[in-house]
Amino acid sequence: METSENDKITPEKAVEILKKGGLEVTLEQAKLMLEFLYKLADITVDQYLEKPNYID
Repeated sequence: METSENDKITPEKAVEILKKGGLEVTLEQAKLMLEFLYKLADITVDQYLEKPNYID
């Protein structure tokens, strides 16, 4: 499942959100975190969709 760039949180917005929560990160760190989270989300969705449905 691909998302458009407009649907994604920007690294700048991630830095802002994290700062409000008391965690200061660099722009590069935010980029790496977002990259990891989007990959993890894709894997999770793929696994969920591939799981057999045992409910009849």
